Amino acid sequence: MSMVTEVLFDVPGTAHVLGGCAIAGSRAEGVVDRQHRVFGYRNMYICDGSTIAANLGVNPSLTICALTERATSYIPDAAEVFSPQRR
Repeated sequence: MSMVTEVLFDVPGTAHVLGGCAIAGSRAEGVVDRQHRVFGYRNMYICDGSTIAANLGVNPSLTICALTERATSYIPDAAEVFSPQRR
């Protein structure tokens, strides 16, 4: 079954809610930076479909997994954060 917008306007539709927390270069332009850190908060990350800016036209599960894995690669190890050299 197709949606009306898909048939008439060639615009894909999905039941997956996306967007709302745009990835941007500054707080004025979006919610999270390129490492998925929320502007203005320490140690808060958003790693879900809300960071995807547009409808993919397919199930976004793998894209969300890839974005989350990339974001977590920027989180330092606890041993690195709490090492005596950092104090």
